[in-house]
Parts: sequence; C-alpha cells; structure tokens
Amino acid sequence: MSFRKYLTSKVFVAQVLAALAIVAVIAFLFFHWITFVTNHGNEITVPNLAKLNEEQVEEKLNELDLDYEIIDTVDYNPNFPKLTVAQQEPTAGSKVKGGRTIYIKLNAATFKMVGVPDLIEKTYRQAVPTLKAVGLQEGTIKYIPYIGKDMVLEMWMNGKKIKPGTRVLKASKIDLVLGDGKVVFDETELDTIPNNEMPTDTIPNEQ
Repeated sequence: MSFRKYLTSKVFVAQVLAALAIVAVIAFLFFHWITFVTNHGNEITVPNLAKLNEEQVEEKLNELDLDYEIIDTVDYNPNFPKLTVAQQEPTAGSKVKGGRTIYIKLNAATFKMVGVPDLIEKTYRQAVPTLKAVGLQEGTIKYIPYIGKDMVLEMWMNGKKIKPGTRVLKASKIDLVLGDGKVVFDETELDTIPNNEMPTDTIPNEQ
C-alpha cells in the first residue's frame, strides 16, 4: 500500500482518533491532578484585620488556618488605635490557600520626634510647606510691626518660644509670628538742629 493510500485509509484515521483520545484522557487526568494538588476551589478569603491588636489577629487567623507575621510599624495614625493593624498583605478579600502567612504592620504607639526646621526670615509661603514636609502643622498666626511682610520672626509652641532644631512630636502645631510689612519710626531718634547754631549764610552787619 502506498503512503498516499495509507493516509486516506480507515486504519490511519482510526489511529489518529485513538491518539487524540489518549491525549484528551491524559490532559483530563493532568488538570484533575493539578486541581487536587493545589486545592483549587477551597481557597480562603483573607479577613480585614484593620484596627485589631495582635491577640485578636492571632485568634481570627487561627480559625481560618492562616498564619501571620509582624514585619514593621508605621508612623502613628490617630485614626487607628495604638499597636493595632494599620496595613496587611495580602489585603482583605484576597483569596489564599490554607496555611498562608499574612504580613501585617502595626500602628505606632505614638508620634515620633522630629526637629523643627529653621523658618526664621523665611516667608510664610515658604514656611508652611517646609513644616508639612517634616510632618508638622501650622498653628496660629500673629503679626507684629516689621518691615518684612509675612516674614517669619519667631516660632512658638504651647506658649513657649522655640528655636530651630528643637525636637517635638510629629504632627505638632507650630505658631508663627510674622512681620506685618509696616515701617515704624521712633521719633526720638530723629535728628534736630540745635537752636544756638547760626546759619552759615548769615553775615553780621559792620558798623
């Protein structure tokens, strides 16, 4: 039988169909095995751990056959209780397998200390962004007579004058004393012409 006739024979067609059936069975068994090994369809939904303390986290995750690890703390956020979960990975609602470790970050117990930047002789527009850049807030504003309009002359906190570099809690409010742009003259410093001086252009009469 020639090769061309063989390709069109019933024997060849039957062999091709048999081979395809074998491949299909192998593929079915393979994917069934993969599904079994990976426990597909039995995934666990990660709960929301926000604002839970470590004891509550452990209790909640143990019920779901999940583990956890504290990897860091974040800057104190007043919207979260102290030392409670502020961030988690995977996030709440994610699908994971049993035994998965959830990585969490806790809210710090308090604000950290930062140094007050040097704002003296800076303008108000420069001072405010500089405060915010280090995590401080603008407090009350007071104006006093000074030629430099909106120039920072003093910095105060809780009723006390502070110097640049003073260590304060982050998010503290810094009160600013600014110049009002008005020039004030002290009249006592003005020069006066003595009365006993004779004008230089006056010549006495000759007799």
